[in-house]
Amino acid sequence: MEKKKDLGHLDHMQKAQNLGILHEVKRPLKIVFLGSGSAFFRPLMADVLNIPGALQGEMALVDIDEERLDLSRQLGEKIISMSDRAEGWKISASTDRVPALQRADYIINCIEVSGTECVRFDNDIPLEYGVDQCIGDTVGPGGVFKALRTAPVLLEVLADVEKYCPNAWFLNYTNPMSMLSLAAFRATNVKFVGLCHSVQGSSKNLSDYTEVPYEEMKWRCAGINHLAWFTELSRNGKDLYPELIKKAQEDAELLAKDPVRLHFMTQFGCFVTESSGHFSEYLPYYRKRPELIEKHCGERYLGQSSFYADCWPTWRQENDDSRKKMISGEEEIKMDRTWEYASYIIEAMETNNPFKIYCTVPNTGLITNLPRDNVAEVACTVDAEGITPNFFGALPPQLAQICRSHMGVIDLAAQACIEKSKELAIQALMLDPLTAAVCSLDEIREMGNRLFEAQKDFLPGFK
Repeated sequence: MEKKKDLGHLDHMQKAQNLGILHEVKRPLKIVFLGSGSAFFRPLMADVLNIPGALQGEMALVDIDEERLDLSRQLGEKIISMSDRAEGWKISASTDRVPALQRADYIINCIEVSGTECVRFDNDIPLEYGVDQCIGDTVGPGGVFKALRTAPVLLEVLADVEKYCPNAWFLNYTNPMSMLSLAAFRATNVKFVGLCHSVQGSSKNLSDYTEVPYEEMKWRCAGINHLAWFTELSRNGKDLYPELIKKAQEDAELLAKDPVRLHFMTQFGCFVTESSGHFSEYLPYYRKRPELIEKHCGERYLGQSSFYADCWPTWRQENDDSRKKMISGEEEIKMDRTWEYASYIIEAMETNNPFKIYCTVPNTGLITNLPRDNVAEVACTVDAEGITPNFFGALPPQLAQICRSHMGVIDLAAQACIEKSKELAIQALMLDPLTAAVCSLDEIREMGNRLFEAQKDFLPGFK
């Protein structure tokens, strides 16, 4: 008698086939890149060409700046020519997003509204009122006004996505992540997800700080974008936090590497996912007086005052100059796959081979002690069904409260973008922890009105 086959003994390939898992992409892809002048374009383009089986496709580039669009086109063609997929991939480029969106499978969004023109307003006007920002693009006055400029444009884009490619996934890299994502979730039905690399980067930081090999470290993480917390950190069942906290308290050299995050960890018990400089803006403790900035903050991303505003125009020009050198062959084009999630999402959806990411999604009870009808950053499983958020449970109460202190800002700012309401926007500023620690209500209203006046050309329709 022939023995019945035992599925437990089938090889891995046969098991995968039984589950509907493919080992590589099987169809041509159309990927739209909005804001192709972004520095994200080069690595994400190379990432896509590293997807197993993605031998054919089109990368449709969109940018309203014709010169930067053309640089992107030339660079994209160069990247394709250097790959082993030169015969199957093509680049198209347009300042009009509508033809690009036709038949799109995936859309990567990296748009920047207003270029460099508003960055100084975002930084310098609040600074007159004592609100000292390091980055200022996701929180505080800078973050709120970047959302006010960006979200209305984003919602127009998403309306076109609903019209021309309703089945496409929209992979958003543009900040402020939480405010833009919440506006998108409330106002559209697009398959939208907010992507950031802070969880990947911070988990690598923790490996360095604990001196534990990355693959031996176990952790859980959840919260909101830039305020997600490593609530568990262990190796072989041993909690790594007690030793790391002790080391941060005693080792000045370690503390200087990441001063605000490590100091906060010694007080609240967990490490957060955003850099010291950015993180310092989310709290009322570190930037409300010059002597506190001097004590706790360092240079550049460690908390330098006006760092983003001072450097952004230079970074933008350096990015363009670098592209020209890559195109001419004067500068190396790196073709290795990065840790950015976009290409892995595409691969997992196309092959049904599950992949775990951390991303911004609606908080439908995923984190039980944070508000619903808002956003959360949690682990998610990606496969052919799409993106499935994983239930987390409750954050430690002290960390949940830090998140809640910002979720009110996010809520009002997102609604201000949808309704184009100046009043909601100014009230969002009034709730911002750092701004409230420095300014009176009358000062915040005056500051908000001045920001609206300075940026009125980029804020049409706000009343």
